[in-house]
Amino acid sequence: MNLVSISFEAIVTHYPSPMEKHVIAVKTVEEKNDLSTGIVYRRRIATCQNVIPEILRKVSVLQVSEIYLEEESWLNAQERNMVLKTHCLTWTKFASLSEESVFRKSLENPNWTEFIQKGRISITGAGLLNCVLEAFAQAFLNQGVKKGIKIMETLLQEQYGCPFS
Repeated sequence: MNLVSISFEAIVTHYPSPMEKHVIAVKTVEEKNDLSTGIVYRRRIATCQNVIPEILRKVSVLQVSEIYLEEESWLNAQERNMVLKTHCLTWTKFASLSEESVFRKSLENPNWTEFIQKGRISITGAGLLNCVLEAFAQAFLNQGVKKGIKIMETLLQEQYGCPFS
């Protein structure tokens, strides 16, 4: 579990960023503000560069230049929590990639925010390549988690000047 001080606006606006070159664009396609609960719902579509290695792109279905992701978020600033759910819109016939992140006020220290993240990967229909593609996706997503945390910490340090360890 990683505990950091966090700005919810930094979470929502951290992409696209020069620190993450694979995210080309992010477009908000829906936004709702529930006045009774204060919850802000956003649905965004991210356009990302295809990072699958050239050797694996020999499979015709993998020969795309861009990958699309859908992100939904529910922000409750009053309760200091936010849930982000992301899934891949590309290759839905062959792959299921999803990620859920939760940011919430820490019970240990109300000045901290807990960050909890989990993901699922399932590849089907690629025959013997299923295991290879799943292993690549898992390694890439694990690397992405570390990079995402680093980007968030850098943005917060720039915004608030506080050090992170």
